[in-house]
Amino acid sequence: MLKKIVSLIKDEVSIWRSAALPGIGVIIIIIAARFSGLLQDSELMLLDKFLSMRTAEPVDKEIVIIGINEDDIQEINKYPIPDKNIAELINKIQRYNPKVIGLDIFKNIPVEPGSKDLTKIFQENKNIVGVEKALEPGKIAPPPSLPKEQVGFVDIIPDKDSKYRRYLLWIPNPENRKEGKFSFSLRLAAIYLSYKGIQIEEGRGGAIKFDKTELPLFSRNTGGYVETDDGGTQILMNFRNGEERFNFFSLKDIIYRKNNLSFLKNKIVLIGMTSSSIPDFFSTSAISDLKLNGQIYGVEYHAHAISQIINAVLNGRPLLKTWSDKMEYLWIIVWGFIPIIIGRLTQSIWHNLLAVSFNSIFLIGISYLLLMHYGLWIPTAPVLLILAINGVGLSAFTFYRHDQALKSQIKARQSTIEYTFNVIHNGPLQTLAHTLSNAKTKEIPQKELIYQLERLNHEIRDIGDFLKKQALSSEEILRLGSGLTLDLNKPINELFYEVYASTIERDDFKYLSAIKIKTRSFEPIKDKNLNIEQKRELCQFLEEALCNIGKHAEGAKRIQVTGKYCNGWYVLSIKDNGCGISSSAESKGTKQCQLLANKLNGNFKRESILPRGTLCELTWPSIKD
Repeated sequence: MLKKIVSLIKDEVSIWRSAALPGIGVIIIIIAARFSGLLQDSELMLLDKFLSMRTAEPVDKEIVIIGINEDDIQEINKYPIPDKNIAELINKIQRYNPKVIGLDIFKNIPVEPGSKDLTKIFQENKNIVGVEKALEPGKIAPPPSLPKEQVGFVDIIPDKDSKYRRYLLWIPNPENRKEGKFSFSLRLAAIYLSYKGIQIEEGRGGAIKFDKTELPLFSRNTGGYVETDDGGTQILMNFRNGEERFNFFSLKDIIYRKNNLSFLKNKIVLIGMTSSSIPDFFSTSAISDLKLNGQIYGVEYHAHAISQIINAVLNGRPLLKTWSDKMEYLWIIVWGFIPIIIGRLTQSIWHNLLAVSFNSIFLIGISYLLLMHYGLWIPTAPVLLILAINGVGLSAFTFYRHDQALKSQIKARQSTIEYTFNVIHNGPLQTLAHTLSNAKTKEIPQKELIYQLERLNHEIRDIGDFLKKQALSSEEILRLGSGLTLDLNKPINELFYEVYASTIERDDFKYLSAIKIKTRSFEPIKDKNLNIEQKRELCQFLEEALCNIGKHAEGAKRIQVTGKYCNGWYVLSIKDNGCGISSSAESKGTKQCQLLANKLNGNFKRESILPRGTLCELTWPSIKD
């Protein structure tokens, strides 16, 4: 019982090892690929897809965008837009008391006419924020008449695929290391929130904080990013989704509008370019139903950044965040073992594929819901890749293992049948053949017949007991028809001696007892290339050849059994000078011998020799000891 349990445990460990090692190898490869950045593009694309799949959000009514479009430029008939027109626009907006106005147009150089008017507006109004480009290359200075507290930079860093998913909030001031520069959107959001009694603060690790809301810092390995520039203070963009995200108006809509513009009151008003002829676009795939085919205007990009900050602080709208690196890789490893476990539990190709498909759908659903409701971006692309490879791969491996196991079982059953037949053939069947032969040629006394039948009964029972013991034992043994048990770990030449000595002395073969001259010699060879099963079959071959002499070699007086090495071949031959044997009587044995010769890559022959006798010979490639 204990041996069976140990055997089952060993089999189970072997199965798990053979199934798990390839799966673990895949997990290691995927982790290495992610660590090296090979999966970054796929993770970012999947992030964009999840964000674009979100349900449409209502228009953010706290932000109003006034875009100077192509019609406005044609109306003014001049570009850049003169300062006079910008001043006129700001004056009209100011009449309706917006909280803050953001001018997303560079005004470092006067554009006449109207520069004095615009300068005066900048000096008299504290709720206007201008822009600068603070980073190289192509730095652009802020409006000279605006104090630094009313200026924000508009530098945005693209990802490697030229899409924009991050927003730069703060950078150190190269002129004064103790001070930093605020981004355009952060400056506008901070002014707006200050009217709500919420001030900007410094959070943990240099993060930016408003009241209890801390903006999650972007680091070089955040989420699917690998070794990405994380200079300054950056956050991930959680764009608003939907066909209409903000209220858009043109310059003419505001200047020539006769109706009340009260919708500007207490709002954040952004002024920027929305003309197709002015290259101020940002690429993104994270928003559905874009009219510009994967692009949004620069002024809208800043609006998204402002919107996500103020709505996170005031309304609890989630900001995008991620787990720590350790948590992410633990997540990948745990999911990586799921198809391995599934493959072992299902033990069915189709069940395995079905289970892996269900888990993939479940993973996508969980990832989407976490992102939508909590802003949590978890590793999904690498896990899906592992599920696909280990799921399909282990399904194929399961099929292969099933096929191999089935072939192995068939082979084992065939081997058992052949072995059982050989044991019975060289034992009880020989006794039965001897009894039948005597019964046909002469009248057998009842006492002798009973003796022979009892002997046959005893031999059959012995074989049954032996086979049962062998099934329960791990010993490499062979039972001869004589009842002798051989240890197959011995050298093959020693086994030949034992087979010869045990069989030649059997008294149930009438023609063996009549032989007067018996010679045998077995040269030693290196039998490392012979496995246990081949040794077993060679011993059975020799036993059967000797038994055939005892049954059929009538009149034999001499027998010669040799095993010798000759020019790279081992030759095992059995000669007698009897009357020979008929082909019909030995057809089954001949077939088994030819099969053995094929297994050994050797040759077999059984032929008559002159002037009288039979030669039975088996040769196979070998090395002399």
